[in-house]
Amino acid sequence: MSDEDLWRVLRGVTDMPYGAGQIAALEQLLRRVDASDDRHLAFVTRMQATTGYIYGGEPAKSFVTFSWCLSEFDRDPQPYHQRHLHHLLWHFKYMVSGLLKFPEVPLDRTYAVLDDMERRYRAGGHSLQTVHKHRFRVAKHVGDVEAAAHWYRLWQTTPRDELSDCAGCDPTSQVGYLADTGRDAEAVALAEPVLAGRLTCTEQPQAILTALLLPYLRTGRAEEARDAHREAYRRLRGNLADLWDIGDHIEFCTLTGNEARAVELVERHLDWLDRPPSPAAAMHFAAAAAAALRQAGESTLYRRAAEGRPAAEVAAASLADELTETATALAARFDARNGTTHQSERIGRRLAVQASGEHVPLSASVRRRATRPTRPVGDEPVVEPGRAARVRVDPGERPTVTMPADASPDDLLDLAEQSWGRHDRATFRAALTAFDDRFASAELPARTSAHRLALRAAERGDEDDIGGAIKLGRAALELYREAGEEVAAQTVAGRLGVLLTRSDEDSEEGLLLVREAAEVLDRLGDARQRAAGHDRVALVLLHRERWADALAALDRIPADAGGDRHLAARVALHRGHLLEQLNRFEEARVAVDEARRIGRELGVGEVVTGACLAYARLVDDPADAVATCDEALEWAPADAELPVRVARARTLLSAGQAVDAVDDFVEAVTLCVERGAEGDAFLRWELANAYRVVGRLAEAAEVAEEAVLGLDRLGAQAEADRCRHLLAGVYAGLGEIDPALALLEQLASNLDGPDNLPHRAQVLEEAGGVLYDADRDAAAGERFAAAAEAYRLGDLPLDELRARRREVYAWFWAEDRDAALRAVEVMDGLAAKLAGQAEPAVTYELAMAAEAGARVLTGENRLDEALGRLTGVPDRLRSIEAFGEAAQVEILVGELLLYLERPAEAEPLLRRVLGGLPAGSRQVRQTAWLLVRVLNLLDRPAEAAALRVEHNLDEDD
Repeated sequence: MSDEDLWRVLRGVTDMPYGAGQIAALEQLLRRVDASDDRHLAFVTRMQATTGYIYGGEPAKSFVTFSWCLSEFDRDPQPYHQRHLHHLLWHFKYMVSGLLKFPEVPLDRTYAVLDDMERRYRAGGHSLQTVHKHRFRVAKHVGDVEAAAHWYRLWQTTPRDELSDCAGCDPTSQVGYLADTGRDAEAVALAEPVLAGRLTCTEQPQAILTALLLPYLRTGRAEEARDAHREAYRRLRGNLADLWDIGDHIEFCTLTGNEARAVELVERHLDWLDRPPSPAAAMHFAAAAAAALRQAGESTLYRRAAEGRPAAEVAAASLADELTETATALAARFDARNGTTHQSERIGRRLAVQASGEHVPLSASVRRRATRPTRPVGDEPVVEPGRAARVRVDPGERPTVTMPADASPDDLLDLAEQSWGRHDRATFRAALTAFDDRFASAELPARTSAHRLALRAAERGDEDDIGGAIKLGRAALELYREAGEEVAAQTVAGRLGVLLTRSDEDSEEGLLLVREAAEVLDRLGDARQRAAGHDRVALVLLHRERWADALAALDRIPADAGGDRHLAARVALHRGHLLEQLNRFEEARVAVDEARRIGRELGVGEVVTGACLAYARLVDDPADAVATCDEALEWAPADAELPVRVARARTLLSAGQAVDAVDDFVEAVTLCVERGAEGDAFLRWELANAYRVVGRLAEAAEVAEEAVLGLDRLGAQAEADRCRHLLAGVYAGLGEIDPALALLEQLASNLDGPDNLPHRAQVLEEAGGVLYDADRDAAAGERFAAAAEAYRLGDLPLDELRARRREVYAWFWAEDRDAALRAVEVMDGLAAKLAGQAEPAVTYELAMAAEAGARVLTGENRLDEALGRLTGVPDRLRSIEAFGEAAQVEILVGELLLYLERPAEAEPLLRRVLGGLPAGSRQVRQTAWLLVRVLNLLDRPAEAAALRVEHNLDEDD
């Protein structure tokens, strides 16, 4: 590789984002540069490496490259050294800050670098303002209060110059000092004009916003604190170099009562402690994380694998102890180096942080739940006409139900049985509790003991303890049979069959049991028992997805369900579900509407809720679906609120009411987190999409990042990758090009199997599009080429042609003529294979490929060839109603005619195109400009001048 090639590579590496990728590229380049014996290139590459190491999260390596450059500068001064002197002096600041962060570096070494920095600044006639600032930072680090105050005053009173930190970074350090000394109001006032201005530094505005978190909070500016956290953390979250500042954000979450968010941030960045940018950053992050984890109770965190440590769930308390030990041990090392106790005292304060003051909502996905309002004594519920009274009860709340003192064991069990069938769980529990309190030790008949076992099985089934319910059901069945209670035995056998089917282990036995039970109850049972037996058969068949057979079982039940209206409501609901599965939607709507009507009349929220959700799925009118979900939410028991919120959110989203859907998704995620229910990662994914739809991209990114972490934790790679795809699009929308590209590259890597070729190609093409839009055309060309190859391997020739066309454009704008011509040749070969196909999509791609090739040939001054490619292309585009593209091609034809000095042909064409273009479009100005040149060539300057005036074209245009 020639020196010229190496310089070109260096320019490309310099344009890369800071991080591990740039560092790897720099180190590879350094090896090649050292072999080339170009001293200038070696110097400049190491100067760039110093900056790359600092901002890429490996500052220790910068000590070596800086020392090499400084030694080279002093040993044998060269003319090019002077061109880089400013940056070399600037790098002294990196060194002083960096050396303080490594306890193994003696403090004397830092002072020596400071002295050398001051000597060189003085020799160059520079202000000592930034030297004073860095002496202040050393004094503050070791805890010398008086020296820090002294150097702070000198720093503030010494004039700034071109080596001073930027207009954002200097105030950031001032804000930190003022906050540490209790002058929060001054800190906020100092920052206001800075934030109002334009900040272009790599570290801003995230650094000053992070410094303002506590001053904002302590001066009552909760909203400003929240906004500062959200904006700053978004900018910091992907940069290993910012681990210390991320610790500050974790501490802020803990202080403001956002314990769940604090733990999420710890989990997201925990593996960075395996490769921290510095011991100081590790110390501060570990301390903040430990304090957050101490508020996390008995939760666990997912810890990614590292060398010698497998991935695993780790208890929060155990991890807090580990991180506390890490932080305190590092603080002790710094204090031993510094000869003070300042760092240990500082870390001790961080470890003791806990929530204080008013809660400040921070998360875009979890909100603190308000306590449900309770009804004042004497405030009776309003009963609407035709509707029974109902009271919504929170999980854990137990309404008081008094049992008759003289009730017998069988009376209590019969009451529990009736209450269970009526969905009255409060009376059900109260009756069973009274039975256990009064008769648990009594000698009872086998029939009574069997009944209690059967009801225990019902309890366990309601709690989703299917295994326990089955065990109790078998015991009850055996006792009933021993007692000769055939009807009761068959009722329990039918319920046991349903439980066995739900367990997925003994479904055949379950189906046999419910069928036998239904047959016996048809002979021996009353009308209600017969109806319930057939309903249980239908439930088992429904679970086995035998929809028609299940519906046939329900058809054997009379309309009044044997006089049990609660059972009739359930049967109608089951019928609706089955008809929905059979695509008999109108009949399904009628059935679930009947269930809803009965449920309303009986005041059974469980039935009304289920019926409303089913009805919402079945109606065509989005507004009707939303209204039905609203009713479901009104009736839902507290433990059913989560599925109702999810259904309502999805309905609102499909109805175009994404703003309202966001609120329901947030509530659903909050319920998931509060109740420890699984699935919050999937809901966060949906919430992120809702945020995207309403244009709240920052929140979409934040929540999608949480979702990806959670989905990875669950091992749901397909869903995690789909969420990454969503997140990549959000990043691109935010202008965060490099994070978007990193995700697309990861997706392309994950989709490396032969079955995934179309998806891999799509992702690579999207990456090319992101790069192309960011004017990184050479990199875009490479991605488009890779996408085209993946499409080829997937036997998708039309998609391959599109990707090749985009590759042509990328190389064209990258001014890589050879690559563009090679791409045109490949593209033309593909186009020849597709020629003659009449599908509109093929017509379109062939036409646009002709245009792309013509542009490349125009750039090569092969004008006749370019014009020949475009013959008939506009007409073909118009034939498929691609009128805009047709006009675009005709403009290029007019331009080529102009270059070929054929203005008489160009004029009518350009006039016709100009007359058909939308007013104010970019193409109007381009066409008018071409037409002005044509008119001048035709020696009609007056017309040309009039056209200039009409379209507001400058003489220089």
